[in-house]
Amino acid sequence: MSLIKRFTTRNVGTADRIIRAVPAFVVAVLWLTETLSGTALIVSAVLAAMLLVTAVTSRCSIYAMLGISTCSTNQSS
Repeated sequence: MSLIKRFTTRNVGTADRIIRAVPAFVVAVLWLTETLSGTALIVSAVLAAMLLVTAVTSRCSIYAMLGISTCSTNQSS
């Protein structure tokens, strides 16, 4: 499989997407309730944003590099 094909193929399944989206919502709630602030908020928000992007796009570059896929059907879109 070519490198471009590997990085553009969906490799994150539904359960994995849900698990990745949860931290983004948790960080948003912690921010809105002012539980997190400062550096902790920034670091948490960056990590949560990265997880949310991979959940929305169904593509994880780390999975692609390792040849892992949690999709039931490995379709590219």
